[in-house]
Amino acid sequence: MLSPARKRLPAVLGGLLATAALAALTAPTAHAGTGAGPYVALGDSFAAGALVPNQSGGLCLRSDQNYGHLVAAALKSTAYTDVTCSAAKTKHLTEAQYGVYAPQLNALKADTSLVTLGIGGNDLGVSDLGVAELIATCVGGAVVNPLGTPCKDVYAHGHWAWQDWRFQWVYGEDDLRSRIAAAAPQLADGLRRIHAKSPNAKVLLVGYPSVVPANGANCIGRQPVTPGDVEYLHGVLGDLNAMLARTAAANGATYVDTATPTRGHDACSDTPWIEGLIPQSPAAPFHPNAAGERAMAGAVLKSLGK
Repeated sequence: MLSPARKRLPAVLGGLLATAALAALTAPTAHAGTGAGPYVALGDSFAAGALVPNQSGGLCLRSDQNYGHLVAAALKSTAYTDVTCSAAKTKHLTEAQYGVYAPQLNALKADTSLVTLGIGGNDLGVSDLGVAELIATCVGGAVVNPLGTPCKDVYAHGHWAWQDWRFQWVYGEDDLRSRIAAAAPQLADGLRRIHAKSPNAKVLLVGYPSVVPANGANCIGRQPVTPGDVEYLHGVLGDLNAMLARTAAANGATYVDTATPTRGHDACSDTPWIEGLIPQSPAAPFHPNAAGERAMAGAVLKSLGK
């Protein structure tokens, strides 16, 4: 005759098996949030790889060598969707661009496991040209004021004023810093929408690389921007990246630093991964070339532990 304990054994084992089966059915798949599953790349020209061969996407200027493509290949993603688009601003996450391209967040699905987003730079410009507007202003200013800071003077409202019993050159509110601050809540809203549409996705907010050096003297004779304006723009880009990092941390995303791994390979360096006004290898002016896109891909993969 079986003891009471032995009589209960089949029931206990059955319960354990049922629990294990239920856990297997409800547990997330191994690729969730790692990029091995469906991966969607969002962002602007730095993410798109503007003018880096081979190009597609019409006005969006997407390269098949942009960091998104490289990351997808390294992760062996089961599906890859690239909706990055040159000149995209944060508003184009939820609004159509050029009246042709759908809002970028439309590409997200419930099963998306990885999202990379690189955006915010074009919000520095008020026109549809975005960051190209800044480039034109800084280069044009250097022609008429090669020894000064014509770009900073425009955006930070430099002017003569009577202070401390003498006329001094002073600055007012910095438009570029104000635009960075204004873009933050829009970006935060975009990140919240990404989480809502793809709740199981790992979300990476990719920062901007080192476009220009901290020392403006390094650009003398190399790029048509004054040394003072190079240092001003370096500071603006640093503030933009700092805003991206804060916004990512506050909204469940991981910030990817691409400035550090590209330092020393700016547009004024001997081995540029960021092209200058007149590119020496295929890329948009003051944008990453193929080597720059590879460096950015490496930073993304490092953040994923790859």
